[in-house]
Amino acid sequence: MPEQTPDEAISAAGAGGPTDLALAEGDSLEKTPGGPDGTGPDTKPQSLWSDAWRDLRRNPVFIISALIILFLVVISIWPQLIASGDPLDCDLGNAQLSSRPGHPFGYDGQGCDVYTRVVYGARNSVTVGICSTLGVALIGSVLGALAGFFGGWWDAILSRLTDIFFGIPVVLGGLVFLSVVTSSTVWPVIGFIVLLGWPQIARIARGSVITAKHNDYVQAARALGASNGRMMLRHIAPNAVAPVIVVATIALGTYISLEATLSFLGVGLKPPAVSWGIDISAASQYIRNAPHMLLWPAGALAVTVLAFIMLGDAVRDALDPKLR
Repeated sequence: MPEQTPDEAISAAGAGGPTDLALAEGDSLEKTPGGPDGTGPDTKPQSLWSDAWRDLRRNPVFIISALIILFLVVISIWPQLIASGDPLDCDLGNAQLSSRPGHPFGYDGQGCDVYTRVVYGARNSVTVGICSTLGVALIGSVLGALAGFFGGWWDAILSRLTDIFFGIPVVLGGLVFLSVVTSSTVWPVIGFIVLLGWPQIARIARGSVITAKHNDYVQAARALGASNGRMMLRHIAPNAVAPVIVVATIALGTYISLEATLSFLGVGLKPPAVSWGIDISAASQYIRNAPHMLLWPAGALAVTVLAFIMLGDAVRDALDPKLR
């Protein structure tokens, strides 16, 4: 049998072995754009927001709650699309009557169509919720971000202010603050909610900014001479805003229920304004004789609050990196 040279022995031993497999894998990686996991120079990296949007689109809780909220927003802007009547058009001859053709929810104690009032009541509730949330998020985010970024005396003053506002009972504060207001519009209620709601968002924003400003990319930007404004807007805010969005989304439903509570107690919206809280308050004394008067506005309020809370939970799950 002819003897093999050392080169021939190495070649024979390597045929089909680990060396060939490594070479074949290397060739395949060179032919596959973007690397073994489909990411590489030709593929843009996925950001937190794109990943969150992808997860939200696959979440049935988000889809259902978003559709409900979209429907509420549409009927708040154009209630005449599904209700052709006037919520203030009342006839005492129809007082407390149950469902009738053309009036599926019946009539209230003043002979007003309950269905029309429920539809038109969504406008004030959604307006209070959205405007209050925007005001709370704006004021709380700015104050909390400044306190978390600069610290020192600014942080100390903000901390003491939030302690003071957290010590004020919300319902009792509403009774005192709104009892002297005679306006029947939504703006006094929105102003009161913003006044007592911003400390919660401020604390969330402060904690997020404190966590973000110690990250390496912020320290690198500071070492390169970036100004405080640039670091705040370009590096810290985009990475600290997610918790604020989650808390604000969940709080929106809470603000709607708070408006209904204050209107129920007679210090929120006042007649002739149309509100679910006003209708629930008026129907409470007829709950035995005409339960439909209470059922429909209370059901609309419960569904609305639940939709916003579900939306907030879905957004929280999508933006939480610990759940990935």
